[in-house]
Amino acid sequence: MLDHIPSPGRDARTIEHARWGAVVSMTLGVFGLVTAEFLPVSLLTPISGDLAVTSGVAGQSITMTAIVAAIAGPGVIIGTRKFDRRWTVLALTMTLIISSLIAAAATSIHMLLAARFLLGIGLGGFWAMSAALAMRLVPPHLMPRAMAIIMAGVSLATVCAAPLGAWIGATLGWRAAFGLSAGIGAVALLVQASTLPAMPPSGHAGLATMAALLRRPAMRLGLITILLVITGHFAGFTYIRPFLERVPHLGVETISLILLAYGVAGFFGNLLGGFVSERSPRLSITIFASLVAAAAVSMAVAGSSEIVAATAVAIWGLAFGALPVSLQSFVVRAGSDEAESAGALMLTTFQIAISSGAVLGGILIETQGPIAVVTFLAAGALLGASVMASRGERRRLSMG
Repeated sequence: MLDHIPSPGRDARTIEHARWGAVVSMTLGVFGLVTAEFLPVSLLTPISGDLAVTSGVAGQSITMTAIVAAIAGPGVIIGTRKFDRRWTVLALTMTLIISSLIAAAATSIHMLLAARFLLGIGLGGFWAMSAALAMRLVPPHLMPRAMAIIMAGVSLATVCAAPLGAWIGATLGWRAAFGLSAGIGAVALLVQASTLPAMPPSGHAGLATMAALLRRPAMRLGLITILLVITGHFAGFTYIRPFLERVPHLGVETISLILLAYGVAGFFGNLLGGFVSERSPRLSITIFASLVAAAAVSMAVAGSSEIVAATAVAIWGLAFGALPVSLQSFVVRAGSDEAESAGALMLTTFQIAISSGAVLGGILIETQGPIAVVTFLAAGALLGASVMASRGERRRLSMG
């Protein structure tokens, strides 16, 4: 089975022992990048007032980063394929520092959008190669644990970025918030420079390589599962506040607490996903996607109860927190000989799923209401779990 395919042999360029300091430096980098990505969410009002634009126009700074990241992932992998990966990571972290400084000094919306464009390059490139780098920093059997540590940076940023940005924006001004993200980037850069080993380029990153990976059944299985589960998730999560307002009729303060519980649960789910993925990424995906579906079903059936809704959202956060590291482990194992190209394919698929989920969720909530949104979430998660489980069962029977 896929879970027991050995990783490629180690050559002179490959480390002999786990480099956890380097893994932590990657965590700092992704924490800084994702914090910077989400800072505008809580700063749109002061940004729009200072730059003399509407909140809707200022909000395009978030859209800019997401679109550029989707394109930059494969672009960075292909464009830097001849460079030592240590220097590539340092350059991507530099984009965080420079983009944050430009944003902090922005005197127009065009200057801010330029900063967010640069951030998208750093974010997309970092994400696309993160799993491949984890494979080179630790022994193969510890790769899921390394990815869980790196993904913890995402969970922390998701929980901290909005409230931290709002507090700094209210006390020191929105520019200081971007100054802080530049400072986080500087710390990450120093730690990376002192801990990351030389990592000469490996593999044959390119469009032909990505096309060849897509011909592998396991790779297609992983990407199809991502499309199903992540589309369902973002259809639901994008519109979770309207659901909580309209179905259990909760106030803003209660909703904020529930979303905080979602974020905290997601942090622990990320660690749990890394632990289970060490045994079997396929099993981890099946379990946690099924748990997301169960939480969504309970919201659709009994979400009018405040207790049921709050509990289901927390379970959803725990289960979904485990999925990105599980999916990354599966996809990178399917393309372990071309891990960077596999990571680029995964990043692009994630971005397509995120965009599709937001659009479909918007259509559903406008035409059918919030129950339809969580029902769609349940269907996507359950289909993803079923596809992954049935594939594993067919493999078991064929070997029996």
